[in-house]
Amino acid sequence: MSTHVLDSVTGRPAAGLAVALHAAEGLVAEGTTDADGRCRLVEGPTGAGPHRLVFGTGAWAAARGEETFWPEVVLTFAVREPAEHHHVPLLLSPFAYSTYRGS
Repeated sequence: MSTHVLDSVTGRPAAGLAVALHAAEGLVAEGTTDADGRCRLVEGPTGAGPHRLVFGTGAWAAARGEETFWPEVVLTFAVREPAEHHHVPLLLSPFAYSTYRGS
């Protein structure tokens, strides 16, 4: 399970952004995006079922002296094939975001 966060205003990676992965049983893993905006949360299979990625966008923006409409971004998705690698990118700006299932 991994993510990649890009600041779509600057066209640069969103380094230093806190990310947490949750499943039904609670917190699975947490980390921070690296200089390339990437964060690998789980090596190997995850459990099946609903999962949530929680991005600490408000704190990240505040640390940069910026405002954002999003105090956090929460992406909920279903893991149907636990053995597959799940990559969920986030394209972020102060007033919009988008995501997709990557590979």
